[in-house]
Amino acid sequence: MIDLHSHLLPAVDDGSRSVAQSVGVLREMARSGVTDVCLTPHLTASRAEAGVPPRHDAAFDALRAAAPERPRLHRGAEVLLDRPLGPLAAAHPGVRLGGSRYILVEFPRLVAAAAVARALAHVVWLGLVPVLAHPERYVSCSVEAVRRWRALGARMQVDATTLLSLRGRGLRARRLVAAGLADIIAADNHGDGRTLLAGRRLLEEHGGLVQAELLATRNPAAILGDGELEPVPPLALKASLLERLRRLWSPAG
Repeated sequence: MIDLHSHLLPAVDDGSRSVAQSVGVLREMARSGVTDVCLTPHLTASRAEAGVPPRHDAAFDALRAAAPERPRLHRGAEVLLDRPLGPLAAAHPGVRLGGSRYILVEFPRLVAAAAVARALAHVVWLGLVPVLAHPERYVSCSVEAVRRWRALGARMQVDATTLLSLRGRGLRARRLVAAGLADIIAADNHGDGRTLLAGRRLLEEHGGLVQAELLATRNPAAILGDGELEPVPPLALKASLLERLRRLWSPAG
């Protein structure tokens, strides 16, 4: 498996606080079958104009010196589009996923669907492929909205562990998978226990062996290789899923 969204670059954002913490998570990732991970610290579009901050380079050097052989480390950023992405920012390979033409982007949670569409279209106009991080977090996210965003050239990264959530974002995430609108899944690990494997196992338990392979391995590998993503077939999660989760998470359970 390949995880393209993590906050394991130590002490640069709200993720891992130390090299030791990041190394511990990386070892757990390797044990779960993750072969590659992209370090994607938070970065605003306005600050991305100057490229990768020097302290990010220093943190990467420190982590690389202590990290295990697997998973392999790749670099990127999770770019908050607080303003339209500028051409100078787009030209910096360090803010893109593994130096490819794919760039991981996010928005404030209450952003309007039309504003998302305009910002994503602008990124495409700059010659990049925006990968929208955790679209299920946005209140404006719907199957219809995501269809429009993808038609503009954007791709969708659903959080793996959110697929198991009973809250609204979990329902939105499952709807995207059911409609075949998710392109990759990622853990969005912040130095904690969030894992790509949880989402993959959920998909496999519901008969989604092909979908799990595409979302967790083949499409992420295509991004790192600057290739084309494969369509992910729709997967109707079984109706028993929510009831099983309710029993599992119920205070009386």
